Amino acid sequence: MNRRSAVAAFRVLFAGLTVVAIVVQLASLAAKGTLNPVNYFSYFTIDSNLIAIGVLVAAALNRDRASTPRLDLVRGGAVVYMSITGIVFTLLLSNTDVDTAIPWVNSVVHELMPLVMLADWLITPPAARLRMRQGVLWLSFPLVWIIYTIIRGAIVNLYPYPFLNPANGGYAGVAVYCVAILLAMLVVSALVVVLANAAGSGRRRVEAT
Repeated sequence: MNRRSAVAAFRVLFAGLTVVAIVVQLASLAAKGTLNPVNYFSYFTIDSNLIAIGVLVAAALNRDRASTPRLDLVRGGAVVYMSITGIVFTLLLSNTDVDTAIPWVNSVVHELMPLVMLADWLITPPAARLRMRQGVLWLSFPLVWIIYTIIRGAIVNLYPYPFLNPANGGYAGVAVYCVAILLAMLVVSALVVVLANAAGSGRRRVEAT
């Protein structure tokens, strides 16, 4: 098996594992009668993992062709979102019910996949250097998700995470958390750009020798 085939197999394996994890948890909630499909798919964790699945599958299918700037940009976004998923869960949500009660599912979507996406990013860095302004674009999805979550929560009085619920400290408290998370995401985006450029430069030097 050559390197491209091995990387493609790695991507398909973990994309498949994550699909199974999400479906198993979905089925478990449905069997218990506690499933709210809209709420389930409104979790940033689930959305980020779905993006990661799509990215891994797209990259695997693209294995025999040169990576494109558009695909690399989306890949970088997936790395940022999964990294924030892991960080926020560890710092704020490790003892909170976020509809991933099955232990192995929780480990896959909150712990394993952030590491998988980072490893994939470093093993196969973007072909071209990234700029910091491209990293800023990765904030678009989280910003839209926050706006959607706040508006929907106000309408249905249901929030996926306690720190986004104004009942726990008012909208001022929610705003503080949102700004803090976006700033953290900006820092993570910058690190992802730096790591990609460093890994890409190293790989290009090796290929040139």
